[in-house]
Amino acid sequence: MNILISNDDGVYATGINILYDELKKNADVTVVAPDRERSASSHSLTIDRPLRVNEVKPGVFSVDGTPTDAVSIAVHSILKKKPDIIISGINYGGNICDDVIYSGTVSAAMEGAIMGIKSIAVSLVVNKGGGYLPKDPSLEENLELSFKKSAEFVWNLARAVHNGAHLPNTLLNVNIPQTIITKLPEHCFDYRITRQGKRHFEDYIVENIDPRGRKYYWIWGKNITFEEITGSDYEAVHSGLISISPIHLDMTNYNAMDKLKNMDFSLKHDKS
Repeated sequence: MNILISNDDGVYATGINILYDELKKNADVTVVAPDRERSASSHSLTIDRPLRVNEVKPGVFSVDGTPTDAVSIAVHSILKKKPDIIISGINYGGNICDDVIYSGTVSAAMEGAIMGIKSIAVSLVVNKGGGYLPKDPSLEENLELSFKKSAEFVWNLARAVHNGAHLPNTLLNVNIPQTIITKLPEHCFDYRITRQGKRHFEDYIVENIDPRGRKYYWIWGKNITFEEITGSDYEAVHSGLISISPIHLDMTNYNAMDKLKNMDFSLKHDKS
């Protein structure tokens, strides 16, 4: 199996390197990832400047661009042939509910799905609070173990996806709760096939003045709440289960199409 790994935490992040070490035991693996953290970069593509690639070590490349840039350059320029699977992650922090819209982790896998390649986005939902899971500082000590156990599950999933039917225009968005991954017996994982959930994120803008007297803004958010949706990724993660959500690239609202067809948008001119 030929696997391409990317992420949005950057080529030097702990999660991607532990995943690389685990997968290369059984597969031909190449890493092509941003040279720095590019979280919340969504599916952006750099077209206003040239991109540069650096070979960090054999089989591991950094790109001074977005996760989407990295996957595109990997498939079209670096790799000798199209990979069997693209895996994005393991991200530090969850990508559930509306995170899918903003996530660079998900977008790297999205680029693979657009190319017709089986693609998986993987995130470790860490216990740092923030609304996703209760804050548990003691689990920070087990962070490396959490990534290692998660990487074992990713290998199991990659094999199943590789041998299974291709799902056109679809990527798998996987979220692994740190609450459970460190406690599970070896090679034993509890998961659920889920739908994308819904959160309410109260965005706010911090406005301040820099030392040169220029105004700047910092975008962040607070008071995260989640809708209680049966079968959602949020419900699974908070139940201590790994969430696997199939994300489809066709965003057409087909129910809305039927309603729109019954509406009249033609211009009516008053003859008087």
